[in-house]
Amino acid sequence: MERGIPDGEPVAHGGVSGRVPLAVVVVDGDGMVSHWSTGARRLFGHTKEEAVGRPAGDLLPVSGALPRDAGAYGEYDVLGPDLGSSLDGRISYPAAGRARLTASTRGRERIDVLWWAYPLVGPGPERLLVLAADAARLAAAGDPDGGHVERIAPGFALHTDFPGADELAGRLPEILPSMSVGESARIVAQVLELGYPVLEFSQHDRVPVTPDWGVPRRAERRARRQRAEAAAAAGLTPPPGPPEDADDDLEYAAVREHLEFLNEVSGRIGSSLDLSRTIQEVSRAVVPRFTDVAGTYLREQVVAGEGFPEGVPDETTLWHRVAVEHTDEPGRWDDVVPVGESMPFPAHTPFFQCMTSGEPVLVPRITEEMGNAIASQFEKRDIRPLINHRSMLVVPLKARNVVLGFMILLRHRERPVFNDMDRVTGAELAARAGLVLDNARMYTYQESVADTLQDSMLPHIQPRMSGCDIATRYLPGTLLGRVGGDWFDSVKLPGARTALVVGDVMGHGLNSAAMMGQLRTAVQTMAALDLPPAQLLRNLDDLAQRLGEHYLATCLYAVYDPIAGELHLANAGHIPPVLVRAVDGRSELLDLPTGAPIGVGGVPFESVRVRVAPGDRLLMCTDGLVEVRGEDIGVGLATLVESAAHPAASMDDACDTIIRALAVTFSKAGRGDRKDDVALLMARLNGVVSADVGHWRLAPDPSEVSRARDLVRTRLRDWDLDALTDTAVLLVSELITNAVRHARGGRIGLRLVRSGRLLCEVEDDDATLPTLLSAGPGDEFGRGLRIVTSLAKEWGTSRTSAGKTVWFELPLPR
Repeated sequence: MERGIPDGEPVAHGGVSGRVPLAVVVVDGDGMVSHWSTGARRLFGHTKEEAVGRPAGDLLPVSGALPRDAGAYGEYDVLGPDLGSSLDGRISYPAAGRARLTASTRGRERIDVLWWAYPLVGPGPERLLVLAADAARLAAAGDPDGGHVERIAPGFALHTDFPGADELAGRLPEILPSMSVGESARIVAQVLELGYPVLEFSQHDRVPVTPDWGVPRRAERRARRQRAEAAAAAGLTPPPGPPEDADDDLEYAAVREHLEFLNEVSGRIGSSLDLSRTIQEVSRAVVPRFTDVAGTYLREQVVAGEGFPEGVPDETTLWHRVAVEHTDEPGRWDDVVPVGESMPFPAHTPFFQCMTSGEPVLVPRITEEMGNAIASQFEKRDIRPLINHRSMLVVPLKARNVVLGFMILLRHRERPVFNDMDRVTGAELAARAGLVLDNARMYTYQESVADTLQDSMLPHIQPRMSGCDIATRYLPGTLLGRVGGDWFDSVKLPGARTALVVGDVMGHGLNSAAMMGQLRTAVQTMAALDLPPAQLLRNLDDLAQRLGEHYLATCLYAVYDPIAGELHLANAGHIPPVLVRAVDGRSELLDLPTGAPIGVGGVPFESVRVRVAPGDRLLMCTDGLVEVRGEDIGVGLATLVESAAHPAASMDDACDTIIRALAVTFSKAGRGDRKDDVALLMARLNGVVSADVGHWRLAPDPSEVSRARDLVRTRLRDWDLDALTDTAVLLVSELITNAVRHARGGRIGLRLVRSGRLLCEVEDDDATLPTLLSAGPGDEFGRGLRIVTSLAKEWGTSRTSAGKTVWFELPLPR
């Protein structure tokens, strides 16, 4: 805020045109100085260290904006109108005034000061912005009353009696120069509504980032100095020109402006690792201070979140337009160069030169010829009115010497053209932005890899199994990484049974996820062998010991038999499951032997059997759902039991209800940050009624094969499944024939189960599992299982305590 002069009325002082130094002071709600600018030190004589923390009334000639007892600065006379007020000693509304003061720190010098005070409206403690200027410097411009400044600064308070406030309000957008349309509209709306300046907003009126403000080049200054020396040697009057010290001051200010701009941009970008947000931060950081239009293009691999792009870009490389920020009227750029468009750039364009060389390309003014060449890339859209005669700078966005993208920067015609110092500034800006973009790209890529890895390791469970419906949820950890060791699974078992498993490898990250993948595969394999739950956990513990001693895991394994209406469960250090009874809606934690985690070694596991009824629901989850650091796990378990009992329209709705209930509970307790991942499995145990089961015992005699065919044909007719009769009879005939041939004299069992699909099981006392053979034209045996493989949807074998079971499934007709 170094300028307060209306358009067209510059102020000259000391050879410096158009700049009026202002003292900028911020006062906190207690009346203490919290910010003291360099201008304040020059005007009032106190250093920043002396001023900050002291009462503002002891340092500033501010009347009416602070409580009456806030102190007084030396000797001063208030000459201007008191526009402020104090309500109960608090900052209320804008004030302004003029004072002639005597400051001891300035050698009793009398200073004529104009000041303005604005309450800052926004988050945080109440604060006051105080601006002050030396009226003598304004008098040097030919306006001894300092009216130029007084007509602008107090005018932001529209509810004061300031003359011309309405006219000024109509010109507010003009007072916000070179600003994007959206930002300007938002600020103007707030100013008009509140009558206050906008908090956390800084703008330099018509002071663009340029290498100088009319400062001659060093070569020109050297030539001018040589001409002056030659004229003096010849006894002539030196040619007129600005003093050298003025040139030095302005050149120093220009360089400082560039450095401050780069420092400001570095602070504004990189606040997020989200790629799209980072791109927006980079675009908004340069508009409007450095440029009026900024278009950002990225390579296809970067936008897609793939690996690091390889090779030098060529004319076939696709560049995605990911952001366009500008200060033109709304919609002017949106239709011509929409965000999201992809296009290549030919070799004759400055964009191709930038992306292949990796260096900035400066075009002082886009000529008609160049504008036509660029516009030829945009089919049926005339981009020439947007770019012709504007200054353009194309800067590459690089990381590790690879061009990830580039930015096209354009300035309006009335603004100074880009020059060599802008090129250097743009290159430094692009280098910092490229590094930030690469960090965001790498994070996005790693996040994508993590999601893909986790998704590939978690099973895609069918919502309906034999005798039960299943719903699952997986939530990645919010703070400790998106990859974890939690998993759930379901395995189809012989006899229409289903194995349900939930596990949790302790720790986070790729190592835990890899260990989880190995344990889940092992559970799948051992479950297919139809091992009892306790024996399966025993074998899993032995496997974990062989894999390494650095990982532990908890696991809950349950086998549901829908025909017997029974759950067979074993626990390895996992939180117990919840069983919701269908008859009365009562929910309870099942009391299971806890057992030790997988990987401890040498610990026995026990299993229990629980009777269940059709419609009961079993809920299994990992501790990430019910446990939050600093909170008793009993609170989470109680909430889990209570929320599981609530009725829901569907299984998915029930899972969502439970997750929301746990989130609300921990949020109320101030433990809203869930760090661990969550695996949740809910099964509705529908059961299989006796009418859907057919079970027969057959003698190991070849004559029983025809009897088995008749039994199957009759039962399928009773079930209205005549469409399956031919196939089912043929397959049953093959399995019974094989059982009769290999049976050791014991009885043969045949069972049909109708549950979502038709299941057929043949049981005998021979433990030798049949294998699929390759039968030749002359072979008498080996074709039975090939027929089963061709006609059945699925088939398999498993050992039992008395022998083996061979089964197949057929889909039910629609």
